[in-house]
Amino acid sequence: MEGGSKRAGSAHLPACHFANAVGVGAGLGVPGSGAELSAFLHPPNGSLSGRSSSKMASSFYGVLFVVGLCAAICCVPPSNSPRGGCPRPSSTKSTPASQVSSNNANFAFRLYRRLLAESPGQNVIFSPVSISTSLAMLSLGARSATKTQVLESLGFNITVISEASIHRGFQDLLLSLQVSSSDLGLRMGSTLFISQDLQLQAPFLADLRRLYETTVFPMDFSDSVVAQQRINSYVKRETRGKVVDVVHDLDPLTTMVLVNHIFFKGKWEKPFEPENTKEEDFHVDATTTVRVPMMSRLGMYVKFHCSTLASTVLRMDYKGNATALFLLPDEGKLQHLEDTLTTELIAKFLAKSSFRSVRVRFPKLSISGTYDLKPLLGKLGITQVFSDNADLSGITEQEPLKVSQALHKAVLTIDERGTEAAGATFVEYVLYSMPQRVTFDRPFLFVIYSHEIKSPLFVGKVVDPTQH
Repeated sequence: MEGGSKRAGSAHLPACHFANAVGVGAGLGVPGSGAELSAFLHPPNGSLSGRSSSKMASSFYGVLFVVGLCAAICCVPPSNSPRGGCPRPSSTKSTPASQVSSNNANFAFRLYRRLLAESPGQNVIFSPVSISTSLAMLSLGARSATKTQVLESLGFNITVISEASIHRGFQDLLLSLQVSSSDLGLRMGSTLFISQDLQLQAPFLADLRRLYETTVFPMDFSDSVVAQQRINSYVKRETRGKVVDVVHDLDPLTTMVLVNHIFFKGKWEKPFEPENTKEEDFHVDATTTVRVPMMSRLGMYVKFHCSTLASTVLRMDYKGNATALFLLPDEGKLQHLEDTLTTELIAKFLAKSSFRSVRVRFPKLSISGTYDLKPLLGKLGITQVFSDNADLSGITEQEPLKVSQALHKAVLTIDERGTEAAGATFVEYVLYSMPQRVTFDRPFLFVIYSHEIKSPLFVGKVVDPTQH
């Protein structure tokens, strides 16, 4: 769904926009894709006094939150195998980074269920880590109840964990996300576009740069068409062309846009051979069938049936330190899977290590999702920052601000090998036994997980692989 840029509430507060973009690429390893979140800040109700210039790198659209509304993060504990084939996680020592990861994961699934409710019968793809990071950045400039509401909605009990520890945890997470190799590319950044006349609080700018490595750019929002083009061009470049036109109908009264972007490109550890890809049926629902290019491969995989979810779980690893989990519900059990899946179960699945011979058939696909986060975040308890009662005085005391928009766009592409896997050769020895089979020819869920940050990078549902 597309979010407009209309301002909520009266016209006194300058508005802030929040935009987020994510890109993921996979050759069944995700060739390239990206996600972005944007937030827009406007003066609450009236005049917009000025616009300030500065420099910031990352993607934040508008003043509040732009990339992602919260980041999904899962912990990966070791396990044994209780009923339903689901292993049991073990406890780990709590650190700021581990608490951020744990809270991100829980927030991700709360947001995911809201997205499912708002997008019935549609593909869903979002980057929880991008969204949560954007919200954490926003909290740096929030004060009083506005700050408390944002942090508590992210799952933090601020009477137990200090605000400094929260931001230190996000800082560690961001450092872990900067991965670049021939096999795995993973990068997240943030950029702040601010009005040329807006005077920002020095501590806010310093913390954005120090903790979140944010780049700041001055912008003339009075020419909204040119400003929109500049922001969209920046996002397109940072996500390798995967996320385009994330910002629409930019309000000339915008004073600040925060953009957070994440880009992931992975190669399957066990690539598919293109010559084995054949066109086959994919059953969208009981009455709708579409034709899709179906990849096929015989190999050794972690694959099992979880009775708790009434679903088959397949784990496919990327080269590097990332993993994809695909969950195929039993016939008629999609709703049950969506209602039952938890971060604890994801952690158990990631701890499984029993490989078996499996014939995998999986659709090539390229899907995207664009979401207006404002109503979704409101249902998760984040409301004040969008209202005339917002206290963002930590950003500027020049005039009151509120967030007018929070947008998130993510794109996911999955194919046989990945964009840079051409020419690669993979030899695997498969046990000589009757292989099990799993065919993803009906709606399924997925989680793309980073072992570096112990959190999901992307979460979603494929309903129709032909819907782009």
